[in-house]
Amino acid sequence: MKWGKRYPCTFALALLITLNNGVDARQITNTSLYQETAWTSERKRSFRTTTKDLWYHGFNHYMSHAFPLDELSPLSCTGRGPDWENPANIAHNDVSGNYSLTLIDVLDTLVVLDDPPGFQNAVRNVLDWVSFDVNTKPQVFETTIRVLGGLLSGHMFASQPDQPFYLPWYRGQLLTMAYDLGNRLLPAFSTPTGLPFARVNLRHGVQRGESLETCTAGAGSLILELATLSRLTGDDRFEKAAYRAFFALWNRRSDIGLVGNTINIWTGAWTLPEVTGIGAGIDSFYEYALKWYVMSGEVEFLDVWHEGYAAVMRYARSPDGHWFRNINIHTGDQAYSTIDSLSAFWPGLQVLGGDVQNAIKSHMTYWNIWRRHSGLPEVWDAQFLQATSFQYPLRPEFVESTWYLYRATRDPYYLDVGERILRDLIVRAKVDCGLTGIQDLRTNARDDRMESFALSETLKYLFLLFDEDNPLHKDDSQYVFTTEGHILSLPKEVLKPMSRVRRKMRGEENHQCPLYEPVRDLSPDGTIGGLIRGVGSRADVDYARYLVGLRSQPLDEHHWSPDGWCTVPEVDLYSFDFIMSPGGKMVPEDPNPGPHKLKAVADGFILHNVTGIRTHIVSRLDRKGYDITKLGPHAVRTGQMVYVNDSALWEPLPDPRPAYRSQDVQLRIFLDTFDPALVTQPGASSFNGETYIKAYTAQFGGDLAALDDSNALRFGYWEGTEVQRDKSNPLGCKPYETKFNGNAVLVHRGECAFLEKLVYARDAGASGVLVVSDEDAPINPSASAAEIAAAGDISDVVLVLLPSTVGNSVTAMVDAAGMFGYGHVMFAVDAEPQAWTEGLIDPTPGEFGQILYINGHPLLNTRLII
Repeated sequence: MKWGKRYPCTFALALLITLNNGVDARQITNTSLYQETAWTSERKRSFRTTTKDLWYHGFNHYMSHAFPLDELSPLSCTGRGPDWENPANIAHNDVSGNYSLTLIDVLDTLVVLDDPPGFQNAVRNVLDWVSFDVNTKPQVFETTIRVLGGLLSGHMFASQPDQPFYLPWYRGQLLTMAYDLGNRLLPAFSTPTGLPFARVNLRHGVQRGESLETCTAGAGSLILELATLSRLTGDDRFEKAAYRAFFALWNRRSDIGLVGNTINIWTGAWTLPEVTGIGAGIDSFYEYALKWYVMSGEVEFLDVWHEGYAAVMRYARSPDGHWFRNINIHTGDQAYSTIDSLSAFWPGLQVLGGDVQNAIKSHMTYWNIWRRHSGLPEVWDAQFLQATSFQYPLRPEFVESTWYLYRATRDPYYLDVGERILRDLIVRAKVDCGLTGIQDLRTNARDDRMESFALSETLKYLFLLFDEDNPLHKDDSQYVFTTEGHILSLPKEVLKPMSRVRRKMRGEENHQCPLYEPVRDLSPDGTIGGLIRGVGSRADVDYARYLVGLRSQPLDEHHWSPDGWCTVPEVDLYSFDFIMSPGGKMVPEDPNPGPHKLKAVADGFILHNVTGIRTHIVSRLDRKGYDITKLGPHAVRTGQMVYVNDSALWEPLPDPRPAYRSQDVQLRIFLDTFDPALVTQPGASSFNGETYIKAYTAQFGGDLAALDDSNALRFGYWEGTEVQRDKSNPLGCKPYETKFNGNAVLVHRGECAFLEKLVYARDAGASGVLVVSDEDAPINPSASAAEIAAAGDISDVVLVLLPSTVGNSVTAMVDAAGMFGYGHVMFAVDAEPQAWTEGLIDPTPGEFGQILYINGHPLLNTRLII
């Protein structure tokens, strides 16, 4: 099938999609069944109970057949620990340290499951059986996140009064054990760079001949556990070691802001092939930057998150915005097109960072891979649309992201996803002696191993997904889940307040965490007031399925409509650099501008001369434009402003436009035949036969400011102009096959220049073009003098840009009028501004004053000093 910008296909128009019930996951998923079932409270509790039973099936068999060893071998019903005969077997020895790994790893899962007696018994077993004076060489990273994190989380619940898991007899023994373990890990950090060795012997320290190579995630994802240990014990060595390692990596980022995957801990040089992404080897580095800020409030980690996220979104994100590539850290060029299962954590981290809309997109890709395989294969090739490594060791990352998205959107779509995951786990992984990893998703060949994260993370997040009343969902403290799913938070008394000097330098922080905006039905009057629809009704749902080569299933086809459209997504650059100059001239960069050009002020910076200043801008999460985040060598922090006081910006430039041209115009939208019965329809109660919208005028073509009796313009004049759509040419970027006879044509932004849209409309006899933008920010389309001259006479045709929210409302109004026979949608230029019709969303941002624009996008943290 070929995909254009849009193609007519069957598009999901129902309220929500509901995934299959009762499907045998061993069957090919393309033949899955469909049955629509509402997610009542009782149904959620039923799935919560089923998840809890599955967890105890694994845990009880671990305690019966494996404890005090590290892991359960569920096929042979035995326990397993380190491979004593083969120390080079790092697949086992990196996590198995002979310290009852699974028991420690699940301590706080018993808290999530609301099992105080089970928690108390587990704590007693840890105290009675576990010692870290062992001659084993586990990985520093795995030991920190699984064991140290488990001990710290268990200590917090055991020692905190006034909650069900407080143990009156407990005297801090878990914290003492954590302190002992921390001291055994510290020798790994004794390197010139501060980057730790990947492995350390818990009895003898770093051994001769140990590898000098480590990965970014392994060295840079230690701050949550080690800093918490320092804050709780008062010994700052652990926090300092983790802090130094984290910034040893970040300070070695490439010129385009990317950190590599592997590094030499002795020289600090990135090792070949110098690639990066969001998956294995780098994933939790970004996670810990954001989460340590959430826990501690230390803003330098927030700065790393913002800059790192912008670089990943700029270079690693695919052009369609639905998956992330592995790229060269110096050029941003794609190195290879594989997606590994660890990267499925990313949508959840995007939610935590406030970027819910992009999280929805990236989650769709993993969901369709899961649907295709009834599990998430370790490696998926996005170019050849097939898995290249078919193992699934019950990893939690996809479940984790599903939980985050459900908490952010409350869309039952994600409960459907969770149901499918649970059913697949029961069918594929549940065996008589516990839960087993899958060695090959094609044949369901099983691996005789139950990794500890299956209980500490995978089923924990799945349980939380169905447990609406869990106390964690009502906890507004600054707790986080670590990368191993452990619950950590810091008592207020150990938080470090920001210094007065730093707070003054940064100004008032203005973080963005916009509310989730679901898909909504539109009322015939163009207002957004209809039914809320789910993620399954998005225009890119079928594209995400196509992206992984998954054939449609009954659950997809149930929601299709013959009149639907499937969108091939296109995304604007998330961030980019440019060198400023008046009039857009090419100028050399000034890498070190002096105070005569760029000067720091109390609440940001003032630019006296923009020439040669390299500027980095990043898309805002509220989608209202961009913010400047870097000026030359200076970072512009959240809440700071950039004042522009360069008189060269006001020098007159050659301009073919009239001396005066209004930047916006008010249009009166109405129906030439109005049925009063429309007011009785849901969502249309405020419709009174007409409404007013604000549109933004192009800086070429006919000038609406000069509209009078002698003007030749037909666009919106006198009794009004009919609005027409040509669905065969929705973007207006090719010649029309029909004539518009003085009517205006409604098109969407994209594919070709605004001026081209106007020329094609003129040639088809239209009086002008209404272009629906892809954002709500005010934009005045423009063109060069040469382009305008080449277009010929366009003085009697007009182009205006409708903000996205209003434009989509008008589009729905035109479609509804044609479908239901309401009449024709008309508009007229309103010479005198009218009040906005009640219920119509005003898409324009607040009064920002004079701000800079780049490529039509507003830079909202700028102010022009006139």
